[in-house]
Amino acid sequence: MKLLTAAILFAAVASAQEPPANPLITVSKNIYNISKNDVLGSVDKIPDDLWSYRPTPDVRTVGQLFAHIADGQYEFCGVVAEGKVVSKGIEKTATTKAEIVPALKEAFAYCDAAYTKLTDANAAEIAPLFGMRITKLGAMDFNTAHNMEHYGNLVTYMRLKGIVPPSSTPRPAAAKKK
Repeated sequence: MKLLTAAILFAAVASAQEPPANPLITVSKNIYNISKNDVLGSVDKIPDDLWSYRPTPDVRTVGQLFAHIADGQYEFCGVVAEGKVVSKGIEKTATTKAEIVPALKEAFAYCDAAYTKLTDANAAEIAPLFGMRITKLGAMDFNTAHNMEHYGNLVTYMRLKGIVPPSSTPRPAAAKKK
């Protein structure tokens, strides 16, 4: 019985340490999810009355930043989803929080679906992006970089208004091990 228990425990530990089937895509998607969660967490933290806020006249408002991020999901992830940059024009057409938030969530869902089409094998395929030739994985990672660039804008806006951004919000303490 002890030998059987030891074998089961060894198998459980060994399987927990095996890399995922597509480690490149898994890591890329995990980092993308950080950017997505930070952006969507900002939606929840920024009150409605600040959606028209802009620190200076020459920068986007909070709402325009969220709409711009939504557009980016289609532009970058379209390379994987449809083989081309997709333009939705959300920043030009959606002006209220009630219009922008659903569009932003749909845009992130579009990218989530694009990730399901990727494997480590096809991630190296070359596709067009803004006049460049880039790998499909490169387009997805470019999207994450774009998300984080504009999340940085949102962080500045939030800090100027005394709001702690999602990435700086203390995490709940992990459950104590017994």
